[in-house]
Amino acid sequence: MAYSEFTEKDYQLIERDWAVLRASAQRRCASERELGIVEKAFKFANEAHKNVRRRSGEPYMLHPIAVAQIVVDNIGLGYKSISAALLHDVVEDTEYTIEDLRGIFGDKIATLVDGLTKIKNVLDTKQDDMPPESLQAENFKRILLTLNDDVRVVLIKLADRLHNCRTIEFMPEHKRDKILSETMFIFIPLAHRLGLYSVKSELENIWLKYKEPDAYREIAARINQNIEGSKAEIEAFVAPIDAALKKAGFHYEIKKRVKTPYSAWHKMQEKNIPFDEVYDLYAIRIIFDADVASQETERDQCYHVFSIVTGIYRYMPERLRDWVKHPKANGYEALHCTLLSPSGIWVEVQIRTRRMDDIAEKGIAAHWAYKRNGYIGDNEMDTWLARIKDILVNPDVNALELLDIIHNDLTSSEIYVFTPKGDQKTIQKGATVLDFAYQIHTEIGNKAIAAKVNQRLVSLDHVAKTGDQIEIITAEEAKPQREWLQFLQTHRARSVVTDYFRNERRQTLDFGRKTLEEQVSSLGYKLDEDTLQRIEVAYHVPTRDELYYRIGIGILKLSNLSEVLKRSRFRLSLIRKLFGHEDNRKESAYIIGAEGGPRFVIAPCCHPIPGDAVIGFKEPDGTVTVHKKSCPQAESQASVHGDRVVVPRWLEEVRDRSFLVRLSLKGIDRVGLLNEISRYLSLVMGVNMRRLNLATENGIFEGYIDLYVSSKDILEKMIKKISSIDGIENVSRSEL
Repeated sequence: MAYSEFTEKDYQLIERDWAVLRASAQRRCASERELGIVEKAFKFANEAHKNVRRRSGEPYMLHPIAVAQIVVDNIGLGYKSISAALLHDVVEDTEYTIEDLRGIFGDKIATLVDGLTKIKNVLDTKQDDMPPESLQAENFKRILLTLNDDVRVVLIKLADRLHNCRTIEFMPEHKRDKILSETMFIFIPLAHRLGLYSVKSELENIWLKYKEPDAYREIAARINQNIEGSKAEIEAFVAPIDAALKKAGFHYEIKKRVKTPYSAWHKMQEKNIPFDEVYDLYAIRIIFDADVASQETERDQCYHVFSIVTGIYRYMPERLRDWVKHPKANGYEALHCTLLSPSGIWVEVQIRTRRMDDIAEKGIAAHWAYKRNGYIGDNEMDTWLARIKDILVNPDVNALELLDIIHNDLTSSEIYVFTPKGDQKTIQKGATVLDFAYQIHTEIGNKAIAAKVNQRLVSLDHVAKTGDQIEIITAEEAKPQREWLQFLQTHRARSVVTDYFRNERRQTLDFGRKTLEEQVSSLGYKLDEDTLQRIEVAYHVPTRDELYYRIGIGILKLSNLSEVLKRSRFRLSLIRKLFGHEDNRKESAYIIGAEGGPRFVIAPCCHPIPGDAVIGFKEPDGTVTVHKKSCPQAESQASVHGDRVVVPRWLEEVRDRSFLVRLSLKGIDRVGLLNEISRYLSLVMGVNMRRLNLATENGIFEGYIDLYVSSKDILEKMIKKISSIDGIENVSRSEL
């Protein structure tokens, strides 16, 4: 932050943005008294932040106004949250205290501001002995702990993060990478889980714009081009639906939606397809007022609308999504179907009542508003919040473990299953029937010996699927088994079984030490003090006993132990050779390939090449591991080890080297096609192919080529040329 006297223009900017916020707040406030409190909060914060500027040079006050605007418009919170958003940086950045705010604005607003302030104040005196890599994880733990007190703190924090991302261009690049990575790792899944789709979508697009700028520009341009070319077709598609709904007597509105650049990019990455094969680019949303006097239920009225639209257009049965009968865990309800327009475009149609749309747009805030008014009872949103609170208050879970647990919980898909009595339950996708048993009751899980799925006997490690009816078979003498930890998926089930074996800790420690000794020995290494220290650092384990214990109970799988030991041996020898056990070099430049600079390692998870947007992580020995900015593993590391993030640059001369990439190909087989591809690569481009894997079935070929290239420019020229070969339908770079 910088300080300088405000100009008349600065005051005008503040008044302009405040006028917009005041109008939004007035519509949301239930009385003049509530609006008066919001006005008082603005005046107080405006005076507190007077003559303070952001990195952009704008008055700092524009930030809390923008956060409050998101709180009211995107999230739908009331006057206390709007006021807290306006005041959220006052205690952090000025001499005012929480007690000052409590005396002026009352207990609840002060408590909200206090929660937001505590989130920011991570480096307090209690953390002096905390490992540096735990600080960021501790920060997220504090954010999520506010779910125990008041979820509005998390919602305001999400608004704060969104506005910071909107203005992220003014951040230094290494800070930008750290913020965007933790946004993708925690805040975007959190927004999704809380039902804040508009916040989630905007954060995703900002992430893509800075992490994969070339892809963002290209996809955004293609989408805009498609919109211009398809306006008339979409209007023609909507017209008969509009007429039919009017004739049926519905009161409704129809909104048009186009897939966001991130959503299109994600689908292209996930399914390894080109932009032209993203068929559900367009969607229309039918939002109608449910007739409370009708004999039809709200759900039946949705099906009525569905019958009208599918009576006009043919629909794709396999793409029907009924979240009216089975709402998502975040409370989302809607009926989705994909219809074929007369011009041959597939269009997604989303059918919602006004209440469903409010919850879809405003998430948890709308969910609670309807719950208070008696429209809905407890649902999966309440169940999820209760589950998260149980995890957060567990004293045996440290910050790093909690971050992984919460991330997995936030990003995991869910399925619905049924009890023998027909009660519907939601459980994490990939969960076993034993996970389901523990979800029903701890003792049912502890005493489980088998299960029946759809009347068929199965073992406890059987993976549940949507629609399964599950009956757990128990025996009085049964008890938890250690091997259960090898297949249990949910945190609750794993923690119950782990707790059961805590009384046998000594045997567990011995078992874990012996297991580690055997695995290290089988890889040709000795389990000496140096090796143990390196393993502890690599797996973020605070003590030796904790290392043995986690291995012993199966929490720590050691799946990448070989890679850890190889890296550890090299780093240790390098440090001893060059620095006599100490690495005192201070690098100011991170140029990949520069003589005398730090050693760079190309990450094997994403294989970046010159021309890719990259992010680096500086290890304790000075080595910098280089990832693509959009690499999921890089996102995970940056969200925890933000202090290690550096910004590498490709040295021009490094292009003399070759880097491994994979090209995925698909097309129509013909005689000589493979020969033509390989001749172009080897003779024309002079490329060294490492592996070629192509298979043909019914005249269609599909597969990949692994080859070495010197830069992204060369790769893109190669893709363009191969794409022009007769019979080739699609060529794209894919993960190795």
